[in-house]
Amino acid sequence: MGYVTEKKVSYVVGGSSGIGLATTKQLLQQGKTVKILSRNAEKLKAAKMELGTFKAGSVETRVVDLQNFSDVEALIGSIDIETRHIEQFVNAAGIFAPKSFLEHSVEDYDRYLNLNRAIFFIIQSVARNMIMNGGGAIVNIGSIRVLQAMKNIPSAACSMAKAGIHSMTQHLAMELGQHGIRVNAVAPSVVVTPIYNEFIEERKVNDTLADNFDTLHPLGRIGMPNDIANHIIFLLSDKANWTSGAIHVVDGGVMAGRR
Repeated sequence: MGYVTEKKVSYVVGGSSGIGLATTKQLLQQGKTVKILSRNAEKLKAAKMELGTFKAGSVETRVVDLQNFSDVEALIGSIDIETRHIEQFVNAAGIFAPKSFLEHSVEDYDRYLNLNRAIFFIIQSVARNMIMNGGGAIVNIGSIRVLQAMKNIPSAACSMAKAGIHSMTQHLAMELGQHGIRVNAVAPSVVVTPIYNEFIEERKVNDTLADNFDTLHPLGRIGMPNDIANHIIFLLSDKANWTSGAIHVVDGGVMAGRR
């Protein structure tokens, strides 16, 4: 199917901070028009001001609470009538609230379940746009916790949700490849992002993670948002045009073996 529009846009869910923000910066440096989505209006406003310094591209914002399905449905409605080609989509949304398996409540579990449901149906709408316009690239953020459990960070519900993201990535690669849509994921280890603000004071996140997890990584340090964004940008690019259904482990060497 041929292109219905020459205008293009990239969507980044969770683009106001952390890995999503780092990815957005690199897309803007390439001259892309990027639409970032987040539930926090203040963070979106601050991100837009910061991103305004990247003159090569342009940034748009939208407040979306992925825990509120009426918000998700409104976003899907806007994607369904998007007049531009969504050539790139990045799912950088995440929750991380570690609790032991025996302490988890239904409400704790549902936060992860709701997030995955939202992403599933948002990508469904994005895929329809890509099909109409000749294809595109989708990148999800998973986790190495799907591949290896860490006793000192109890993550049963989070890892169950991320396992779903890994599996969905592979299944969508199979289903959507015929339409010129590539679907991949990155699986990071410990990376300094605001996701840890849920249980670590914001100003202490970097030092706390470094003190506890630098030595976990054979390369001797925890990750930074750009470490992951670099791989996302590669997977979005034409340099990865024969890569789909891949789960790229970006972990400072953690999965190489055991200490």
